[in-house]
Amino acid sequence: MSVYTPVAEGQLAAWLKGYSVGALSALEPIESGIENTNYFVTTGQGRYVLTLFERLAAAEIPFYLDLMAHLARHGVPCPAPVANHADRFLSELNGKPAALVTRLPGRSLERTGTAECAELGALLARMHVAGQSYAGYLENPRGPRWQRGAARELQPFLDAGQRRLLEDELAAQAGHRYPDLPRGPVHADLFRDNALFEGEASGARLCGVIDFYFAGVDCLLYDLAVCANDWCLVDPAADPRLDAPRVGALLGAYHAQRPLSPAEAGAWPMLLRAAALRFWISRLHDFHLPRSGELVRVHDPEHFRAIVESRAAAAAAPPWLSPEAS
Repeated sequence: MSVYTPVAEGQLAAWLKGYSVGALSALEPIESGIENTNYFVTTGQGRYVLTLFERLAAAEIPFYLDLMAHLARHGVPCPAPVANHADRFLSELNGKPAALVTRLPGRSLERTGTAECAELGALLARMHVAGQSYAGYLENPRGPRWQRGAARELQPFLDAGQRRLLEDELAAQAGHRYPDLPRGPVHADLFRDNALFEGEASGARLCGVIDFYFAGVDCLLYDLAVCANDWCLVDPAADPRLDAPRVGALLGAYHAQRPLSPAEAGAWPMLLRAAALRFWISRLHDFHLPRSGELVRVHDPEHFRAIVESRAAAAAAPPWLSPEAS
């Protein structure tokens, strides 16, 4: 959510006349994130988030907006797209596809414990169950096809060790596609900064999930793996291993609402590797092949290289999610 396309208050005020949200009173760029241009927008009738889509084709964007609208109707706390006077979620602003969604309350947490991981697992299960009735389809946009293409682009920038690790992990994933696992719409980017909590740190409550613009159809278990690789580390700054109590809380709360199958339990180690590989490649790509923008945030790819290596070394299914235990 960096700022690549500047929007002036006058431009936005004119654009908002196409919506029934009142007059513009405040506009604030959002610096976090890396993919689209985002602003906080305050009007006489409420608080919103404006997104200008920098990479996505206009034909793909309805999948994301309609998914958020579908989940919001089913009680999942996520941003709800706002329709304009033409009854469309998607419009154009400053030459880019643009959408306005409701702004949720709360804040993201830098550190998450077992209670927060359990809340996430329960909400993710609700989201996956609600998503089963969503008719839209878009294959995971950062899935194997994108990863192979990005890996080819990255070759000139990598040292021998990075190339070897990347090739080994791509080869390992090529042999583990899991077509029979339960599938459906997945968020695919539900890191801590995309979850909002309210309340004091000792008793914060998960009140919303944001930024669905990497969503797609994939194994539902993949979403859990993405979360575990960010929410459940022993030490995000220094130790990429998974913390068993937090992983157990995440999976246990999820399993209570959407039971995980023995096949999913057996696939867990490889999907952890798949999720780690996806983010290592994307961070390498953003680091070595950056885009220009006013406020651009680039994450350190070495963080996810360490996670990839850690997951590759831990090949067995952990005891808190084994086929026998399921």
